[in-house]
Amino acid sequence: MKNREGLIPTILGAAVTATAATAATTKFKSKDTSSMIAAGIAGFGLAHIVLGAIDLVEHR
Repeated sequence: MKNREGLIPTILGAAVTATAATAATTKFKSKDTSSMIAAGIAGFGLAHIVLGAIDLVEHR
């Protein structure tokens, strides 16, 4: 099986973003540090999705 370059970061980013979004939705009612950390982790996951998608499109 041939893995396309950028597929692993995209899948990893989707998993991280989904996990952080789930954690953030329960924490956004109060403005504590855990909600800010969850938002930061979600941004990290979104960055992986964007960079992985760029690699997928670039290396067709």
